[in-house]
Formats: sequence, structure tokens, C-alpha cells
Amino acid sequence: MKKKDISRRNFLKNSTLALTGSALLPAILTSKSVFAAERKKTKMFCYQCEQTMGGKGCTSIGVCGKTPEVAALQDLLIYTLKGISIAAVAGRKVNISDVETNRFTCLAMFATLTNVEFDPYRFEDLLFKSILLRDKMIKRVKAAGGTIESQSESLTLKLKPTVDGMAKQGKRYGLMSDPEVDPDIRSLQHMLLFGIKGMAAYTDHAAEHDQEDEGNYEYVHRGLAALEDKSLDMNALLGLVLECGEKNLRAMELLSLGNTGAYGNPVPTKVPLGAKKGKAILVSGHDFIDLEAVLKATQGKGIMVYTHGEMLPAHGYPKLKENFPHFYGHYGTAWQNQKKEFNQFPGSILMTSNCIQKPKQSYKKNIFTTGTVGMPGVAHVNKNNLGPLVDRALELPGYTEDKPDMEILVGFGHNAVLGVADKIVAGVKDGSIGHFFLVGGCDGVKKSRNYYTEFVEKTPDNSLVLTLACGKFKFFKQQLGDINGIPRLLDVGQCNDAHSAVQIAVALTKAFDTDVNGLPLSFIISWYEQKAVAVLLSLLHLGINDIYLGPTLPAFVTPNVLNVLVKNYNLTPIGTPEGDLKKILG
Repeated sequence: MKKKDISRRNFLKNSTLALTGSALLPAILTSKSVFAAERKKTKMFCYQCEQTMGGKGCTSIGVCGKTPEVAALQDLLIYTLKGISIAAVAGRKVNISDVETNRFTCLAMFATLTNVEFDPYRFEDLLFKSILLRDKMIKRVKAAGGTIESQSESLTLKLKPTVDGMAKQGKRYGLMSDPEVDPDIRSLQHMLLFGIKGMAAYTDHAAEHDQEDEGNYEYVHRGLAALEDKSLDMNALLGLVLECGEKNLRAMELLSLGNTGAYGNPVPTKVPLGAKKGKAILVSGHDFIDLEAVLKATQGKGIMVYTHGEMLPAHGYPKLKENFPHFYGHYGTAWQNQKKEFNQFPGSILMTSNCIQKPKQSYKKNIFTTGTVGMPGVAHVNKNNLGPLVDRALELPGYTEDKPDMEILVGFGHNAVLGVADKIVAGVKDGSIGHFFLVGGCDGVKKSRNYYTEFVEKTPDNSLVLTLACGKFKFFKQQLGDINGIPRLLDVGQCNDAHSAVQIAVALTKAFDTDVNGLPLSFIISWYEQKAVAVLLSLLHLGINDIYLGPTLPAFVTPNVLNVLVKNYNLTPIGTPEGDLKKILG
């Protein structure tokens, strides 16, 4: 297949934003009078996740459980981070780059992701620190002879002294606060903002391992500062959006280096879905460092440690399995089922990243948060003091008997898959492997997500299915068999392990002397929150065509912006499993 020029420069040069409408998405509000009327009715506005109300936006309370108060505090925090970023951009022009400012910007952005931070008083701390770091950076820039040309109010904003006051203040800086912005410009701004949020989360996780790249921090600040630059046109914003995908690839690579450096390269590992008799702790989320801290804190205490949700791939890391024999199995499924599953778990529970829901009273005393995660009324701990979590586990009954169940396989990162690359290449050449499907992304509550279960069930017997992130829970128990000893279902890992999937694809392109679009490889992606947005931008940056995206398209993408993505990448909404497989396989 002829290689396609996929550079960002050529994409922008060849792209024009069509002025025609599209049937794929409803247009967002364009009439200023309608916009103003709708704004008066709303207590908040948020549409950063796939499950936003009616596919348009949450206006009274978030589907995630976010209150209007917290939504306003998040909007205010983003606005203060724009001020930090404008100052940081000026700082780099006079050779000033501050480690504390860099790390804080990404941590604070992480707090605004879906299902992360719900506690208004923790936002109060973040806001005060944001202003402190902004003013400190402005002083350093001026002392070094630099200048800050922007007139943005984010550089001079003073916070109200109370949380209530800040929440009222934040209503001025919401996603739809400026009715004068062209809808397509706003769409690209929000795509950029949500992509940076996802990238910042990965960057924050990687920084815990001391894996950092100044270029990524520079981009985060430049991208956030650009959101206050009203002179930027469509192409300039498109360039920043695609660059976000490029930088997110680097962020995922750094996180992979951090995880593998600390715990070894993942290896194929059987994980029991049952339970062992004894006390129990459940660890959910993405942060392996927090999991390791729990494992260390529970050594010799008769407590078995289980994973939940996105923590499942941890079982494939040798140093976690070998060093901690009480690290046993996996409990439950994806984040959206936690209220039922946590209610039945007989131990304590630790939430380490963006997966928490408002807990039921029946298990509220059993659940703890750490790191960036917060929930009013839920005890917060840190990896250096997990005593309350351990004590609660010892108080609770745990499992009174063994509960055997099936085992599943994890640990098929790129090192493991490339270890059998010769078998894969031979399988493609002799026809025993006809196609590869990457079916990955987020899970969620919509019944339409059963599409992914049915899709995997209907994939032909001569195909391999790679999966990653919590979307795997739609089919992770499927017994698909193997091809020449290679399991047909290969769990690549967490959402950030999209980096591993890319490495596998790159290796195949070299083996078959083609580009990614020339491989018998299809991407079937489910999205929910901002990390998934960042991963999608990374795939677009790589020039990958014919991505099937669902269960619905993002509410923040206008028809004109969607037309560009369809024209340049053939980005396609999912249809039916049968119909999409027919199109893919011809």
C-alpha cells in the first residue's frame, strides 16, 4: 500500500473547514440569543465525558455526580492554570522553567478529569496554590528582564476568600461563558483542553516515577496559554490539537518506562477471579505505586490484596507478583459497576485515580481515597500512611472461605507480543491469521456499549483481538481460543498502554514493509473521559485512518470540525457489529 504523508504540516495545508452541515452530530448553539437564554437556565455546563446528559451537556448536576459548586471550582482552577501557563511561556523565553510549577500544572489538571475530585475543599487548596505559583512566576519573569504581553484577566485574577465565594466566581469562567466565540473555534478549543487534561494525567503518573520531559511541560503551558489567545484561527488550533496527540504519545511512553523500570516488563500471567479465605483489601484505579505501597503495608498481616478495574494489568508485572505472595486476584469489573460490587466486597477499598463514584452509605466507611482522588465524607490517605486502610481491612470479615472461579490472562505488553512476532508474521503469511482488531478504550453504563461485547464475539476465528483499558470488561471473560498457540484475546494493559499497542503496530509495519494503514489492523475504540480523548488524538497524530469510535461521538465536536476528521482520517461512528465487520473485512 502506498504510504500517505501524515505530517501535521501537510494535514493543515490540505484541510479546510467545510461550511456545510453534517448529519453525524447536532450543531451546538450558534444563536447568541438562544445561547444567552439557555445559559440563564443552567446551574453549570459540562460536556467533557461521553455520558453527558442527553449527549449535549450536564446543566443541573453532572451525570458523574459532580455538583454545580465543584463544576464551577474546576472551571475556576482551569482559568487560573491558564494564568500560570501564560507566565510560564514567558518564563521559558528567559530560560526559566520551574519544576514545582510544571508538576503542579499537570496535577491540578488531573483533578478536573471526570470521576477524580469531588471535594470542594481540596479545590480550595489547589486554587490558592495556583495563584501563589502564578504570581511567583510573574515576578521571576520580570526580574529576569522578560515581558508578558497577554492582557488575559487570568494573570491578575484575585480569589474570593471562601469556597462559596470561589464557586460563585468560577461561574464566570465556564466552558460556555463567552457567547461571542465561534462554535467551531470553541469546539477545537475544548478538544484541545480535554486532550491536555488526559495528557496531564499521564504526565502526572509518569512524574511519580521521576520520568519527565521538559518538552511535554512546555507544551502543556503553551497549549493552555493558547486557549486565552483570541487571535488563533482554525488551522492554528488544529495544529495544537494534533500536537497534543504527539506529546501524549511521549507521556504514555514515559509512564511505560516508569512502570517497567520499577516492576519489570509485563509477562503473560493467569489471574484468578475468585477469592482466598482471609482479610481483604481492594485497590482500584491506575496507580501502581499506590498498589505497591498497599502490598508493602500489608505484608505479614494476613490480608490478601485484590485489584479492581484498571488495576487488573498490574498482575502481569513480575516484581509485583514475585515480591508479594499475598497479591492474589481480581475482583469485579469496570468502574461503573462499583456501587453494586463494592457493596459486596468484605474488605476495605482504595481508589487511586479517576474511577470513583459517590459511595453508598453501606460501604462508605470501607472506602478510602489517595493522591488526586477525593470525595466528601470519604477518608483520604497517602502511600506513606495507609494505617486507616489496613486497620479497616482487619476490622471487616474478609472472605470466610475460598471462592474458586475462572482465571484470565493478562500481560501482553509489546515486549511479550513481540517475543512471538515470528509466529505472528508466519501466521499472516500462511493465512492462519487474517486480521488484527484493537478493541480498546473506556467502559460505561450505556447499553449501546454491548456493541463491543458482540463485536468481539463475532470476530472471525482467524483474527487476533488486542484490548486495553477498562473497555475490556465488556468481554474479558471470553474464551476465544488460540491461533498457533497465541491466545486470540490479548490484554495489552491499561489505557496508557496504548503506547504498547502502537509499538506492536510499528513492529508489524516493519515486518511487512508498509505503514499502519496498510496492515490488516482495525481500531475499534470506545471513549468515556479525557484520557481517551488524548489517546484518540495520539492515533490521529500517527495518521491512523478508519477508526471506529463510539458509543457516541463527542458532544464538543461540531459538524464542521467532524467533517475535517472524516475527510482526513475517515473517522467513523460505530454502527452494528455485523455491519462494521462486513465493511472492515470486505
